[in-house]
Amino acid sequence: MKPVNVKEVKAFLKVLALSVPLLMNAGTTAFAATGHAGEAEMHGTPAVIEEAAVAHGEGDAHGAEGEHSDKPGDVIMHHILDSNVYAFEPFGEVHLPKIVVGGYDISITKHVVIMWIAAAIVLLVFASVGGTYRKMTAKNAPKGLANAMEALVDFIRLDVAKSNIGPGFEKFLPYLLTVFFFILLCNLLGLVPYGATPTGNINVTLTLAVFTFFITQTASLKAHGLKGYLAHLTAGTHWSLWIIMIPIEIIGLFTKPFALTVRLFANMTAGHIVILSLIFISFILKSYVVAVAVSVPFSIFIYLLEIFVSFLQAFIFTMLSALFIGLATVHDGHDEHEAGVAHH
Repeated sequence: MKPVNVKEVKAFLKVLALSVPLLMNAGTTAFAATGHAGEAEMHGTPAVIEEAAVAHGEGDAHGAEGEHSDKPGDVIMHHILDSNVYAFEPFGEVHLPKIVVGGYDISITKHVVIMWIAAAIVLLVFASVGGTYRKMTAKNAPKGLANAMEALVDFIRLDVAKSNIGPGFEKFLPYLLTVFFFILLCNLLGLVPYGATPTGNINVTLTLAVFTFFITQTASLKAHGLKGYLAHLTAGTHWSLWIIMIPIEIIGLFTKPFALTVRLFANMTAGHIVILSLIFISFILKSYVVAVAVSVPFSIFIYLLEIFVSFLQAFIFTMLSALFIGLATVHDGHDEHEAGVAHH
C-alpha cells in the first residue's frame, strides 16, 4: 500500500474544516499519524522526503535507508488505543508521566486525563446547579442548565431507578446518577477536537461494570440475607437439580457485568472506527471526488449518530444497572411465585 501523502491529508482536512469543525478531531488524528509519510504529488510523482525505518525500530532489508508509512489500520488503532503520549497536532505532543509501583503500571494516560476532566465537569455542573436551587424561590423557577439537569435527573430517578428497582430505589440513585453523567461526559469528550474516549477502553468499562456487580450483590445480601441469597442460587428447584442450577446461576451472575462491559466498549469503539475508515477511503482511492461525495457526508452522518449513541449508551448502562439491582433485591422468591401462579 502506498504511503498516505501529507498534501492529500491537508487538502482533506480543509474540506472537513469547511464542512463540520467538530470533525477536526478525527482529521487531526489522521494528520498526526500520516505525518511520518513522505510528501508526494497527487498524480503519483516520487516522494521528496523519506524517513529511515530504523527511527521506528524496524530494519530495511535493502539497506540502511527505508521508507516508512503508517497504514490506515495503524492510524485507526493509534486513535483508539490508550497512550502515554497526548498528541496536539500540529502544535506538538505532551508526554504523560509513566508510573510503576510494585510492578503495577499506574501511569497517567490520555484516557485517565479525559476521565479526570469528565469528573471535574460533573462536579462543577452539579455544584453550580445546586447553588442555583439553593437560591431558588417560588417565583424564581430554574432556567437554562439547571432546568436541563433537573429534567435528566428526574428521568433517571423516575423512569430508570424507580421503575426498575421499586421501593427503596433512593439509596441507589446517587450511584445511578453518577454513572450516567460520567459515562455521558466520557462519551461526548471523545467527539471534541483532541479528545479521547475512555469508554472505548475495555478496562474502563470493566471497572464500571464491576462497581455495578458489587453493588448488586451487596444489595441482594441485604435484601434476602445470606440464607436467601444462597437459596436464590438454586433457582427454587428440587435439590436433585442443584448440581445443574447452581453453576448456571453462578455463571449468570458474571454474564451480566460482562454484557455491560462489552456493550459499552464495543459501541463506543465502533463509531470511531467507522469515521476514520470513511476518512481513509479518499486517501486510499486518491480521489477528491470520493472525499467530497462519500467521506465527508458519511463522516458527518456517523459523527451526528455518535452524539446520539453517546446519550443512548449512557442510558442503557444505567438502565441495565438499575434492572440488575432490581432483580437482585426483589422479594418474591421462586416458591412464592409458583404458589401464586397455582392459586390463580
